Amino acid sequence: MLELLVCSLLTIVPDYLYRRYGQGKRLGKEITFYSVWFELRWGITACLMLTIGLITVIFYNHPSTTNATLFFRTVPIVPETNGRVAEINVGITGTVAKGDPIFRLDSSRQQAALEVARRKIVETEAAITVAKAEILADESKILEARSAYKQALDELETKQELRRRNDDIVARREIERLENLTAGREAALAAVVAAKETAQARITTLLPAEKASAEAALAQAQTDLDRTIVRAGVNGRIEQFTLRVGDVVNPLLRPAGVLIPEEAGRVALQAGFSQIEAQVMKVGMVAEVTCMSKPWVVIPMVVTHVQDFIAAGQLRAGEQLVDAQQISKPGTLLAFLEPLYADGLDGVTPGSTCIANAYSSNHELIVSGKLSTTRKIVLHAVDAVGLVHALLLRIQALILPIQSLVFGGH
Repeated sequence: MLELLVCSLLTIVPDYLYRRYGQGKRLGKEITFYSVWFELRWGITACLMLTIGLITVIFYNHPSTTNATLFFRTVPIVPETNGRVAEINVGITGTVAKGDPIFRLDSSRQQAALEVARRKIVETEAAITVAKAEILADESKILEARSAYKQALDELETKQELRRRNDDIVARREIERLENLTAGREAALAAVVAAKETAQARITTLLPAEKASAEAALAQAQTDLDRTIVRAGVNGRIEQFTLRVGDVVNPLLRPAGVLIPEEAGRVALQAGFSQIEAQVMKVGMVAEVTCMSKPWVVIPMVVTHVQDFIAAGQLRAGEQLVDAQQISKPGTLLAFLEPLYADGLDGVTPGSTCIANAYSSNHELIVSGKLSTTRKIVLHAVDAVGLVHALLLRIQALILPIQSLVFGGH
């Protein structure tokens, strides 16, 4: 309507002034309700053509959309294991900080496993103490066996020396007996030394490995016990938390509620623009939005990212071929808009529906000196008509609450 009024000032009004003062025709006489088209046909035709052209220039170079929303990601509250709820720490809704407990599952099985792991560590430490005592006993046995072996060896050497001097003094049978006794005591000494080395190996290798395994089992049991307590992963707010003591939760099928991060929906706004504006939408464009949750306020924004893909064209492999005509309507070009000033989105509720305008600027191209005078004038005009779009957005912001409350029945 605004574009039509502006264009009529350049077409219909001059046509009427020429008819009125140039040809002397008067309203109600020569220019009547029935003769308006015939008398003002040139102005009306030019007005319609100029209006269509102006609207095309405005909406193409300064994109607008009503598909703008403050999307936000929710975090499902689910445990890492199945279990029955034993304790609830929050209500149906509430604010939580990172690390705060939300609810706890029954942990009797995990506590039993933790106690078994602790007992295993105590048992291993006791085995190390016993092994050390065995080493002390083995050292005493080694001294005893070495003494007995030395005594037998000395006696054997003495008898052998006597027999060497005189064969009749010591019998051959006595020498064999002493040799067997010495060999037996040497074997006993070797067995005691081997027993000590075995005990030493248990202390230095086997028992430390068993203790490390027991400590790992303890850490695993402690981890399993900690998993029974579900904590908040981020600062945020819990909503629709209807879980109660005695409920059974499943990490795959039955989440307990949702956690909304405190920064969710408060950083950027996502707007879907028409595909035809893909060549116009650029990072760094100035934009403006007005949202239903914050009426009568126009928020200055800036385009920070333009998605390179259109979601409507995504394909998921399946057992059937996809026909292109199954896409009922074309998708939109997704752009991310962030506030131009700090705290620009304060007061805007995450998830709000908004209206967004983006304004192209050709100033740098105009002052570059690379364009002809005609091209500069055209680009100046293109930038100037953005004022019309900005005015339209403010009119929409003004009537949006009225449209929603009065005419929308909300």
